[in-house]
Amino acid sequence: MNSKTIKSAFESMMYVWGEPLKAKQAGEVLDIDEQEALELFRELKDEYDQEGRGLEIREINGAFQFVTREKNAEYIERLCTPVKSKRLSQSALEVLAIVAYRQPVTKGEIEAIRGIKCDRVMEGLVSKGIVEPVGRSQAVGRPVLYGTTDLFLKNFGFSSLKDLPEIDDIEYAISAEEDEQNSGDYPDAQISLDI
Repeated sequence: MNSKTIKSAFESMMYVWGEPLKAKQAGEVLDIDEQEALELFRELKDEYDQEGRGLEIREINGAFQFVTREKNAEYIERLCTPVKSKRLSQSALEVLAIVAYRQPVTKGEIEAIRGIKCDRVMEGLVSKGIVEPVGRSQAVGRPVLYGTTDLFLKNFGFSSLKDLPEIDDIEYAISAEEDEQNSGDYPDAQISLDI
């Protein structure tokens, strides 16, 4: 098999695979060793770079993946907007804040902080994929523990939970927010999620 045929196969494999494709794995499919596969992937990457195509090949620790060329980001954004937005209600934001800061947390603990039931709100947050069950408590009845997901981090612009703003007491923050709303000085807060 010549190098042109192998590089063509690599293109097809990367396109279908979607995730970074390890040179070793691609080489095994084509019965070539890892080093030869690495060299041919890098040649293909250079060809894409020299031709300035809309796609480029990114190397990630011995694996290769198609990505869009950065200079075309503006056009992709225009094509993909408007993104479907879903709004979170004030009660959903409150529950989400408690989950984010207290996780892992049970619905019972959330309800104790808020003073009202949160079944429907939790169902909504779970269905949106920003909160998920993360285990079971050792408490009586072994209630489900909830935590935030990577989608939560992505939508709120955090790289990890360490990026959350400092809040000494989440209960105090929520009650202060409710006081401001009840005084009429605070508009209904809503946040859009790109889902």
